[in-house]
Amino acid sequence: EVQLVESGGGLVQAGGSLRLSCTASGFTFDDYAIGWFRQAPGKEREGVSCFSGLDSITYYEDSVKGRFTISTDNAKNTVYLQMDSLKPEDTAVYYCAAGDHTDERNWYKQIYYDYWGQGTQVTVSS
Repeated sequence: EVQLVESGGGLVQAGGSLRLSCTASGFTFDDYAIGWFRQAPGKEREGVSCFSGLDSITYYEDSVKGRFTISTDNAKNTVYLQMDSLKPEDTAVYYCAAGDHTDERNWYKQIYYDYWGQGTQVTVSS
């Protein structure tokens, strides 16, 4: 059974940092693309970042480039999202998801992800 569990969310002041973790069971990252998405109140869920297990390419949404870093620990079957210089507009529920290998055109499209975690809340105060 494929399962994704996120952790690491919380409350932080603007300019601070958080590291989210997504631990997978039932599959290995080499076979999938792992994406991070977020959904703010009243807004649609959007792609934040993705790690492609096939070719180790990483992707970022423009507003987080230079502030967020996605990384993996294969021994722990865990994907991390290091979030620095956080802004109030980063406040959202963050989800990790696993899907088939992806590319620059499709990594942020939810329809390409088959498995989702339960989400973790990130709140950035001003």
